[in-house]
Amino acid sequence: MVMSTSTPHSTSPHVRLATRPRALASRSTGHLWSVILAGGEGKRLRPLIERIHPDGRPKQFAVLLGSRSLLRQTIDRVELAIPRDRTVVVATRSHEPFLETEFSGEPAPEVLVQPRDRGTAAGILLPIQWIASQDPHATVAVFPSDHFIADDAAFMRHVLRLSGMAELDLDRIFLVGARPDSAETGYGWIEPGSRLGPPGVRRVVRFWEKPSAQMARVCLTRGCLWNTFVMVGRAEAFLRAARESMPMLADAIEPIRPVPDSAARERALNRAYAYAPTAGFSDSVLAVLPERLAVSALPAASWSDWGTPERVLHTLRSRGITPDWLGRLATTA
Repeated sequence: MVMSTSTPHSTSPHVRLATRPRALASRSTGHLWSVILAGGEGKRLRPLIERIHPDGRPKQFAVLLGSRSLLRQTIDRVELAIPRDRTVVVATRSHEPFLETEFSGEPAPEVLVQPRDRGTAAGILLPIQWIASQDPHATVAVFPSDHFIADDAAFMRHVLRLSGMAELDLDRIFLVGARPDSAETGYGWIEPGSRLGPPGVRRVVRFWEKPSAQMARVCLTRGCLWNTFVMVGRAEAFLRAARESMPMLADAIEPIRPVPDSAARERALNRAYAYAPTAGFSDSVLAVLPERLAVSALPAASWSDWGTPERVLHTLRSRGITPDWLGRLATTA
């Protein structure tokens, strides 16, 4: 995780604070785009966020490490490999006051504002349709904005390796998996199959979205992986999968095009979201099309989903990180 040298937010002697890293030597060129998901409400993490920020902000706008929000840290990480002018952030209209503050003072990426939250299926397909309409050959990497990453550069090199495979495969979506440390029921689980191409990349036998406790224990013993929800594929691969598994949503999103008239774009979004179903991308697309998926695992202990207070606190304590807010919460508990 990147942390600013000027911030007092981390006081642990075990953590080396660093300036924002430079772009990778292997930084992408051409048709690789990124989508950053910042449209959710983060309800599970809200009890913790409200104690740190009493202004009602969703978790992606919270500052948990260093001086930058989870969203800004995600943008910084992605920009190591993918230029900001090929990054699209998807947000929700109710977040506009926080967006205005978030991007004041420096160039902002393209931000698509959804009229309302329709779930991750719409949140992913909207920006991918927007990208595909101006770059039909685009490959897209999708990133949530609530993750802890131990080594940003290594993480983005992993994504770049998968993007190279995705560019040559018009049908497959490549998932980034994490090695589990428990039978977690709050994540998706991926069962890897036979090798596909380079070492470490495998076909997917089956995908379970938030399984029962019993099934999660079975997945753990089988050597399955957690789904990080970071994924890479040709834009057409995402859209083709959506047309097959969610035709109603695909039809609603399909007319969206980049237009210079902001009022026209808002009208198009309002029409699309009036009829778009609310659905999750994992259970509505990934879980029903495992034959369209591949997976590659990150190194152990390099990733954590900060979707719950327990996960945030576990990561901080296991790494000896003590942000100022953690000390304040301890004294007021």
